[in-house]
Amino acid sequence: MTVVGNPRSWSCQWLPILILLLGTGHGPGVEGVTHYKAGDPVILYVNKVGPYHNPQETYHYYQLPVCCPEKIRHKSLSLGEVLDGDRMAESLYKIRFRENVEKRILCHMQLSSAQVEQLRQAIEELYYFEFVVDDLPIRGFVGYMEESGFLPHSHKIGLWTHLDFHLEFHGDRIIFANVSVRDVKPHSLDGLRPDEFLGLTHTYSVRWSETSVERRSDRRRGDDGGFFPRTLEIHWLSIINSMVLVFLLVGFVAVILMRVLRNDLARYNLDEETTSAGSGDDFDQGDNGWKIIHTDVFRFPPYRGLLCAVLGVGAQFLALGTGIIVMALLGMFNVHRHGAINSAAILLYALTCCISGYVSSHFYRQIGGERWVWNIILTTSLFSVPFFLTWSVVNSVHWANGSTQALPATTILLLLTVWLLVGFPLTVIGGIFGKNNASPFDAPCRTKNIAREIPPQPWYESTVIHMTVGGFLPFSAISVELYYIFATVWGREQYTLYGILFFVFAILLSVGACISIALTYFQLSGEDYRWWWRSVLSVGSTGLFIFLYSVFYYARRSNMSGAVQTVEFFGYSLLTGYVFFLMLGTISFFSSLKFIRYIYVNLKMD
Repeated sequence: MTVVGNPRSWSCQWLPILILLLGTGHGPGVEGVTHYKAGDPVILYVNKVGPYHNPQETYHYYQLPVCCPEKIRHKSLSLGEVLDGDRMAESLYKIRFRENVEKRILCHMQLSSAQVEQLRQAIEELYYFEFVVDDLPIRGFVGYMEESGFLPHSHKIGLWTHLDFHLEFHGDRIIFANVSVRDVKPHSLDGLRPDEFLGLTHTYSVRWSETSVERRSDRRRGDDGGFFPRTLEIHWLSIINSMVLVFLLVGFVAVILMRVLRNDLARYNLDEETTSAGSGDDFDQGDNGWKIIHTDVFRFPPYRGLLCAVLGVGAQFLALGTGIIVMALLGMFNVHRHGAINSAAILLYALTCCISGYVSSHFYRQIGGERWVWNIILTTSLFSVPFFLTWSVVNSVHWANGSTQALPATTILLLLTVWLLVGFPLTVIGGIFGKNNASPFDAPCRTKNIAREIPPQPWYESTVIHMTVGGFLPFSAISVELYYIFATVWGREQYTLYGILFFVFAILLSVGACISIALTYFQLSGEDYRWWWRSVLSVGSTGLFIFLYSVFYYARRSNMSGAVQTVEFFGYSLLTGYVFFLMLGTISFFSSLKFIRYIYVNLKMD
């Protein structure tokens, strides 16, 4: 047996970092190719078990009373595999390349009543197992449960004691692996007395067949008998819904820019010699009030350090999200490589910290900020502190329940080291460059020392209404696609339509920018110049709608249950909403800033 590619070891978890930083070796999702000769041993690793409806609640396979070697040898894992909850260990299954096996005995077991009850509980909770053969996951249910009748009611539970492995090969490579219990009768676990032992004999069969498919990625999805469902159709409803909304919003903003603003500018730019005293009062008329606040519209907001930190971290996540989607479009994430996207996201987050530092410090210095060191600390803490607190709670719950999703101490130290040696220094370096390259704020209008009094605003111009409108419209543009994303992250789907995802992501940003411009125009027309924070909150509130949708998804669209899964779901859903708040708030702010500069640059001042 020949293995092409460098193996990854548990003790050398630094390799994924060096791979991305140096650009050598295997990239995310790119696996080493294993070549076999006839009769070569093929190692089958047992990995994890867990409730089918709780994807993030997983336990080590050997925590169940199953056939287990005397000395458990764990497989060396990559960073992504550890983050994905994998804990692979060698099994007792003896498989050789291209050699069929018919009902070979795996082991004999004598189970106590407590062990039988543990198996019964696992089967009732629909536990599935995951094995791995040559980086190919194979999955099946631990046992069989049957509910029938109301009167009389029957409740039968059985354990699968025989597994049929089906493997396909092309030349000297394994292309496909699957496990089946189609023609197997389960061993009943009912009717056992408390002091009685249950004798079991576990067996297995192996069948090899040749296939014309040369690569695993060439195999058509859906014809592999996959354990989990696949969603393959292009979501035309989502795309059409989003496109219609984008066209309406872009057209609406175009009308504002081309007609309303043109009329406003034509009126405001009348030469003083041709305007009468009466016409000058038109400046105070309703929707044309944005001209008379030109001396206040660029008045710097309160909490400017926090605002700049939000913009910096938001710009970082915009780059991070775009980078992940582009890498997926380039085929860098192999569906058979466990946790590849998780590894890439962590490393890209560390590398893009320079963006947050640069954007935050650059804008902070532009608007007159002096405490740039405090600004850098705030920027680097704005996401990392909430994330650490959330992760601490989630990881503690996993650890208390013995779940494999609880990260080992070595992995925690690795991730902390990545942040301390890569993320934080890059934030500081980016901040220094941003501070040194910052020029004075380019305001087309002078700001007076005394602020103008803001007239009373109607109820529909309030911050809450702007947040409702500004958050709901971008959310409605992605609501259909959001279901499939949730079904992938918190369900059993495999999402591979990254081109559609990139298109929907671009639509989301476009809708956010357009609605921000429209809401900012209405706010300025009401002579309210406090647009700085309002622009961030209005479209950033999309994150709140996404979190509310996650509550709906948990209650109505999923079968998740239990403390472990519930804590993880709501903890990371809250973080997801926060990230979208930062991203869309940043897009909204810079769109409004560009729009305001445009209209006031084209306004003739005395």
